[in-house]
Amino acid sequence: MLPPRILRRLVLAPLVIEVTVFMLVTLPFWLVVTAAASLRLPPPQRRGPRFVWFGVAWLTLESAVLIACLWLWVAGGARRQERHYGLIKWFLSKVYAAAVRIFRLSTDIEEPEPTEEELAARLTRPIIVLSRHAGPGDSFLLIYHLLSRYRRRPRIVMKAALQYDPSLDVVVNRLPNAFVSRKSGQTRIIDEIRHLSATMSDQDALVIFPEGGNFTPRRRRLAIRRLEEKGLDAEAERARGMDHLLPPRPNGAIEAIEACPTADVIFVAHTGLDDLITMGDVWRKLPIAAHITAKWWRVPAGEIPHRRADRVRWLYDHWEQIDAWIAAQRLART
Repeated sequence: MLPPRILRRLVLAPLVIEVTVFMLVTLPFWLVVTAAASLRLPPPQRRGPRFVWFGVAWLTLESAVLIACLWLWVAGGARRQERHYGLIKWFLSKVYAAAVRIFRLSTDIEEPEPTEEELAARLTRPIIVLSRHAGPGDSFLLIYHLLSRYRRRPRIVMKAALQYDPSLDVVVNRLPNAFVSRKSGQTRIIDEIRHLSATMSDQDALVIFPEGGNFTPRRRRLAIRRLEEKGLDAEAERARGMDHLLPPRPNGAIEAIEACPTADVIFVAHTGLDDLITMGDVWRKLPIAAHITAKWWRVPAGEIPHRRADRVRWLYDHWEQIDAWIAAQRLART
């Protein structure tokens, strides 16, 4: 059960700063210990010191964000959204830079170059982003590129448990986002998506992960079985043809489009760290040099189907396109 907000502010936030100070003071000790422990492992598996460096960098940035949020609250700027979007952009840029240095992370984003007319239109319309959900940090990278590359103000519906992260808890709750608990059910999630979409301005971007969670073979089988139990045989058949994705849950995406019919839709595919789902996977399999490849497809608002049945088929069409793109990327790496 999530603690009350006042308790999270008075206990969890100061605790992060205290842990950060402790880790900074004892950093040489942890580096020596993890380096010594890693000597027994082959070079590709000597990840200990890298995780320590990244963990300390993350904690330091978290503490800096919390201190900045406290200053904004004291100075009366807690409701200034632009300052908080700027703070998120700064935090994610530093995390990204740390990942580049420590894990040799590199990213390639493939997107057709827009014409001048398309570029002008992009700056005057909100966007709805429909992304696959797989691998660590995909949400962070997606939000970072929306802020930096697209100059958008992202909004998202997230699991309530993420509020255990103090900096995320403070900053995100000061912006138009929504946290929902597992007990809330699909109806509450759809309501939050509809509200966030309906209130978007031209510079906003609503991020949705239609799969509802990270891909695993077991989740794929269960999702197909649910479609069959609901009598959605056509969707189940198409889902069986996708080897790398869960079938999309269309309700959230369709509600977002209906609530903001002027919004363009961007589909996001990415691959590279797909097999790293749990922390154990990250520890065992993280490569010496991490590389993520992504591709973005943009669909103008005028090209989105109007009827619900057509929109469901349209969503599956793009999901099959993403699945084929992932398969081609994996084949190219072999």
